[in-house]
Amino acid sequence: MKNFVSIISLTLLFTLASFIPVGVRDIRVNKVVIDAGHGGKDSGTIGKFSKEKDVALKIARELGSIINKYLKDVEVIYTRDNDTFVELEQRAQLANKNGADVFISIHCNAVPRNKEKIYGTETYVMGLHTSEANLEVAKRENSVILLEENYEERYEGFDPNAPESHILFSLYQNAYLENSLSLAQKVEDQFKNRVGRKSRGVKQAGFWVLYRTSMPSILVEVGYLSNPKEEKYLNDDLGQTYIASGIFRAFRDYKNEIENAH
Repeated sequence: MKNFVSIISLTLLFTLASFIPVGVRDIRVNKVVIDAGHGGKDSGTIGKFSKEKDVALKIARELGSIINKYLKDVEVIYTRDNDTFVELEQRAQLANKNGADVFISIHCNAVPRNKEKIYGTETYVMGLHTSEANLEVAKRENSVILLEENYEERYEGFDPNAPESHILFSLYQNAYLENSLSLAQKVEDQFKNRVGRKSRGVKQAGFWVLYRTSMPSILVEVGYLSNPKEEKYLNDDLGQTYIASGIFRAFRDYKNEIENAH
């Protein structure tokens, strides 16, 4: 835990020292990393007949395909394009190494059996959780590190099951928070107004994969596999296309807004 505090403090200092105020440079959004959550030995959330890793991958591929078709100046990079296990650290490193302008991570949600009626979309940005529900989502998504070798050393003592580890994320002030919130809100607006989904809003929580990325980043929970009706929708080809199209329109509008403002 001591190492974890140290690395967050160092990251904060580096971020503040390297931050260039918006408006003093030309900003283009020409490269996006699309991250299909989980994969390989990590199934993620498991519904009655489907797995999060498979649904996330299909939607990620569809999103990339639409971007390639309609935004010719944007390079699409996938953290995975098949059923392979990719460590959280590697996902963020891939985005940073390639100088991505936006990072979009796609996931499916879940709740306990006695709350199966809950459904809808949520889009997260890096930040301090404000509710126990947000914390549980972050803990579930971060727990994948327990499947990685030497995770204690690699993640500097971070414990995905300890609430205090996630609270420490509040020490990290994301220089890209404003843009991340803008993109996240656009995604939820598209889901609600164009796709016809129930939007559960934009939320903040401590996701390791978002903390490590050095660009505007969001994590989209496209729906609940624990809800039987929604699980069917999330596995429908047309439903996946609608979801991917909503995220695409949000990304397109965000790109236009950023580029036209500079």
